Amino acid sequence: MNPHQFSELEIDAVYRAIRERRDMRHFESTPIEPEQLARLIEAAHLGPSVGFMQPWRFIRIVNPELRRKIHGHVEEERILTAQALSQRSDEFMKLKVEGILACAELLVVGLIDKRDAYVFGRRTMPEMDLASASCAIQNFWLAARAEGIGVGWVSIFDPVQLRRLCNMPDGSQPIAILCVGHVKEFYPRPMLETTGWDRRRALNEIVYEDGWGGADGNSLPCNKENS
Repeated sequence: MNPHQFSELEIDAVYRAIRERRDMRHFESTPIEPEQLARLIEAAHLGPSVGFMQPWRFIRIVNPELRRKIHGHVEEERILTAQALSQRSDEFMKLKVEGILACAELLVVGLIDKRDAYVFGRRTMPEMDLASASCAIQNFWLAARAEGIGVGWVSIFDPVQLRRLCNMPDGSQPIAILCVGHVKEFYPRPMLETTGWDRRRALNEIVYEDGWGGADGNSLPCNKENS
């Protein structure tokens, strides 16, 4: 037995949060207690970061007018996205892609300015600041799911315009609008899967051995539920 592993119940809980996490679009208006929101942000702040740069910043949107402006901008970008999708435009416009006006809490997550000062782990891959912030958001997401709170990541926006709306400094970069709140129920499967937009790949489609495109991952047991 591995002396460092959690108990079986704890391990099951971790995997359950991962398995049942959903990108939520439907929310109820019930407020979230400040202490609970603080716990979720703290979970995010415990995320790993390259060079320990901690590049994430969270902006809590409390001004109703600012929330409406953000929603209006996302709606503009939704239409432009539909136009860019060409043949799938009509299909896309039928999807619900955000819950900005309905969620209890709205957060904008951004990367700090002056990121070039952080070289450790980023000399050849500067995009690791984004990777680090994504890990923080995943922490937030999993902690929220464990506490029964829904989260939706909205990325349909123009970073320059959102930066201006949120009065962020030059050089910073918004990467996510997070809709956070209570939900009536969690989707049994990812919404884009149930609507037929795409499917989850099986493990043997995403794992190679000894090189890209080499022998596939058939040596790994494949979870049929994810096929």
